[in-house]
Amino acid sequence: MERTGRKEMIIQFAKILAGGIIGFLYYQFIGCNQGCAITGSPINSTIYGAVMGVILAWPTNKYGQKK
Repeated sequence: MERTGRKEMIIQFAKILAGGIIGFLYYQFIGCNQGCAITGSPINSTIYGAVMGVILAWPTNKYGQKK
């Protein structure tokens, strides 16, 4: 594996991890207690944040087209 590929993978993983942390923090400080599907549970909120991190980390080329 090339060094640039490894570096990109670490950056993508960091984005996913950051999304999960942000999701949990959203639950902790803003989440609701009355049946909210996403923010009512720390697990759901963390997973949702991680999925948003995956979307942000999805590799694209410079113009947003598939290679």
